[in-house]
Formats: sequence, C-alpha cells, structure tokens
Amino acid sequence: MGATILITGATGYIGGRLLAEFERMGTPVRCLARNPDALRPRVGMTTEVARGDVLDPASLREALAGIETAYYLVHSMGASADFADLDRAGARNFGEAAREAGVRRIVYVGGLGDSVDDLSAHLRSRHETGDVLRESGVEVVEFRASIVIGSGSLSYEMVRALTERLPVMVCPRWVAIEAQPIAIEDLLAYLVAAIDLPGGPSQTYEIGGPDVVSYGEIMREYARQRGLRRLMVPVPFLTPHLSSLWLALVTPLYARVGRKLISSIRNATVVRDNRALSVFPVRPRGLRDAIARAIAAADGSAGANRWSDSASAGVAAPPRARPAAPALVDARETVVAASAAEAFAPIRRIGGETGWYCGDLLWRMRGWVDLAAGGVGMRRGRRDPETCVAGDPIDFWRVSAYEPDHLLRLEAEMKVPGRAWLEFTVDPLTKTTARIQQVARFEPSGVLGRLYWYALLPAHAIIFSGMLRRIGTRAASARVLTAASS
Repeated sequence: MGATILITGATGYIGGRLLAEFERMGTPVRCLARNPDALRPRVGMTTEVARGDVLDPASLREALAGIETAYYLVHSMGASADFADLDRAGARNFGEAAREAGVRRIVYVGGLGDSVDDLSAHLRSRHETGDVLRESGVEVVEFRASIVIGSGSLSYEMVRALTERLPVMVCPRWVAIEAQPIAIEDLLAYLVAAIDLPGGPSQTYEIGGPDVVSYGEIMREYARQRGLRRLMVPVPFLTPHLSSLWLALVTPLYARVGRKLISSIRNATVVRDNRALSVFPVRPRGLRDAIARAIAAADGSAGANRWSDSASAGVAAPPRARPAAPALVDARETVVAASAAEAFAPIRRIGGETGWYCGDLLWRMRGWVDLAAGGVGMRRGRRDPETCVAGDPIDFWRVSAYEPDHLLRLEAEMKVPGRAWLEFTVDPLTKTTARIQQVARFEPSGVLGRLYWYALLPAHAIIFSGMLRRIGTRAASARVLTAASS
C-alpha cells in the first residue's frame, strides 16, 4: 500500500479529485482540514482527516508526522484580505513544519507564465508560493499549469457558462490571450507520478496539453461540441474590472475571484520547457478530447466535485473575531401531521432548484446585492437536490451541521455585518406527528449589524413565517399521499 501521503486542499477542486484518485488506487491518505467534520463524510473509510490550518503553524505538526510526500494544493484567491500575503504565510508555515517533520517531498501546483513578463498579481503569487516552499529546504516538485479543463474547474466553468448563456459575446482583449490547457485527468496523472520520482534537488516542470489556443478558441470548441452557434465580437476597451462585473452577471463565479482570475489572463500561459514529457510517463490529451470528457462528466459523479463547492478558494483569511454582542434570534415552531422523516424531507431539499418556499424573488434580490458587493450570490445552487452533508454549499449558505431526519444548520456566506445561521430541527412526537423548529440567529458586528437586523425585521416576519408554514404544508401533503398509496 505504501507510505501515507498528506493532501492539503482536499475540499478544493484539484485536491478533491486527487484524493478520489488515491482512494481508488488504495493509497493511504491523510487530509489536512480546518473543519474535519465537514470533510469526513466525503472521504473513504481508510482516509484519515487531521485538523490543521496552514496559517496556524502549531496545528501542522501532528498532521505531518510520519509523512514522506505532502501535496500543497491551497491558495487564497478567494480571501477578502491580501491573498498574496496569506499565500506567502501559509507556504512558509507549511514548509517549515514539513522540514521539522522530516517530510521528503512537497508537491505543489502553480501557474504557467514567464517570470520576465509583468505577471499579474495572481500568477506572481503562484510563483512566489513555490519559491517560499523551496526556501524551507524540503525538496519541492512544482508543476506549473495553464487552465485546467474538467467539469467543475474554475476556468472551464467560466468558459462553459459564458458560451452556454451568451449567443452574442462581447469579447474583451483577454479572450485572445494564448493558453495551453491541460485536462484534469492529465494533471492528476502528473501529480500521482511525482511520488515515484527519484530524490534530488527541487524541480519545476511546465505542463500542458499539445494545443496552444486562445480563450476564444476554447469557447468556439466548446460551442462546436455542444452544437451552439455563437457570435464573438472583440471589444478592445473592456478592462479586467469591467470584465469581472460582466462575468458576475452571467457566471456562478465569485465576483472577487472573477476579477483576480481575469486580471491574470493578461499573461500568456504556455509551456516553454518540455522536460516534463521526458521525465513523466504522461502524454496529455488535446483540447477537443479534454472538452468532450468534461462535457460527458458534467452530469455524472465525476462532476460532483466543483470549484465553487470549496469552503474558500484555498487558504482562508483568519476567522473573524466573534462579536461581543448577544445573538439576535427569530425562533418559530410548528407541529405537523407527519413522521419525522416526512417532516424533514422538504428541509433537506431546501435551496437550489427547490427554492426557499417563501419569497423566492426576495431571496434572489438578496443574492444579486451580495454578488454586486463581491459575495457568492445565489448561483452555487446545491451539490445534490435530495440530500446534503456538512460542508456543502446551498446558494449563499454552507451546511455547518447535518443529521438525517433531525437537523440542518446553515451558516451564511453572503456579505453581512456579523455572522448568521439558519437552523431547522425536527423532533418526533408520535409515529405520525412531529415538531419542526426553525431558528434564525444573527450575531451583529457593532451598530451597523444591529441596524441591519432591525431593518430586515418586516421582511423576516414574512419570509420566515411563510417558509415554516409551507414546509409544514409540504410535509403534511407527503403524509397524505403516502397514506393514499398504501
């Protein structure tokens, strides 16, 4: 079976796919997670989950104990703070802890781009992260890649959403920038093969598929395979900032991350050094095959792991201090003529395509406001329409606790002046009756937080009462249908 490897970023897109690949191979894996309870339902029985945070050096010692190869797959592009500072701090902490633990090799995924060019902040940070890891003295194998083509990847989902939703695309200059895409399957093959490299000095390998294409050509190839006719009109004056706002209207990306991503596309990301082809037994597939596989995987299990599902884009900013003010609470309950399972069924399906049972237009308007403010908006939807696990995103909430037929607790990820939760609890009273409790809890940050809560009280009175009433109605209706069919 081999030695246990460590994966950081297992809740992210590449890390989650790599974890699944190692579990399929039977390789022992330990995952580093800030919230182990959110990750454990997603891993196999033989995978360890260790609590740790690359921004907390003390938390890394136990997680790295006994590890020979560690995968560093985190970044902080989604953080509201200075993501480059967070990236450097996380890499420095991890490298030093790895050296002290006797780790033999760190494997890291960075970004292509010629260092002599005026690199974007995002690409410069990816290069700096590799440099900081190497400063630790631990051997580092760094793979520099262009955009990753795979169902759920950030760059591919951006291309897919734009092409699907816009029959006529007004294309800024970045659409003509050259890239050398790599399929997610081929990137994973390189990462797995890095374990068997002979020991030696740190190395950087540039990797990509055989096709050098512009982003516009990627969109055209996607449109061709989907049978879509698209007109692309180049417009040279659209700035990265305006482009990111345009993206926010038509794609499920975070507005903040979209802006950072678009700013990085001013640089060509193509392979200049082909050594990887002679060192690794990987022959990357072309763009046409990569897109075909991504389209085929979109509706299957392989498409379940999406970039937007991750709790952050990688290294999160330090947690906000817990407000000193007491929580403001809206608590309601109802008793329904249904079993606990029947009463919980509409709760576990909440959000996404199902909606929020009351005031869906108001929920969408709140999502638009959040998106304009740089938040996540309502476009993430749900991973699964029928069930969820801790850590899943549901629109602009995230599941913080889930117990089948009993508890669903959501923590808000929209922009709010404080911290907010929405919790549903179902308790059986008899075999055919159950109590549903619904609690909205808000911990305000200062005067602004309290003003926010009280300004929304009229809307909350309508939405929360209507939500609970319709959940109860659906539960009771399901009970009647069950009885009629038996």
